[in-house]
Amino acid sequence: MPFETLDVADLPGGGALHLIRSGTFYSIQYGDEELMGSHVRQSEQALATLTCDRLADRNGRVLIGGLGMGFTLGAALGAWGPSATIVVAELVPKVIEWARGPLAHIFGGSLADPRATVELADVHDVIVRSTNHFDAILLDVDNGPDGLIQLENDRLYCNWGLCAAYAALRPAGILAVWSSYSDVGFYERLERAGFDVDEITIDADQYKDNVQHTIWLAAKPG
Repeated sequence: MPFETLDVADLPGGGALHLIRSGTFYSIQYGDEELMGSHVRQSEQALATLTCDRLADRNGRVLIGGLGMGFTLGAALGAWGPSATIVVAELVPKVIEWARGPLAHIFGGSLADPRATVELADVHDVIVRSTNHFDAILLDVDNGPDGLIQLENDRLYCNWGLCAAYAALRPAGILAVWSSYSDVGFYERLERAGFDVDEITIDADQYKDNVQHTIWLAAKPG
């Protein structure tokens, strides 16, 4: 079916996101890169569920970097307990508008859940102003551990950015990072920052073979 551009969101540092529809399929794209598609969601959901499974307390504080199509948020709401606090930091205002507009049927009731708050903010800024605060930080803001969407996002994945995430976590907290590819150098940076690291490969699409995504689960000792 033909593709239709529903809306365009300008990015603060230049460039734009495009919301695309083809029949019942929706996609958020950056240039030629698809950042999120409505038909592929299991690895984004696993970012939340795998993290929650490794935590002793399911009623803690969770920070999600990037709203996307809400797959990680929805999975987090399903996994964490009734007293959990889940904050989503989203940098682009129109992505929040899309969640309440053309993508509302995909989000379902996630945005109305009292445990969830969407904050218009750079997730990096939320991390650096927090100390010993979060039980989990879930990052899905680029296609991997580099600043694809915003060059400034490199600071999330560099040595001092990972140290900031370490400081923002409570003891035994987890930093979880989603990626469309593996990266040995990033694994090593996580270890140098003091994390105990587990790298997991997830099938990206249950209908396609040989398409896999990577999730790093980096636990702060304690």
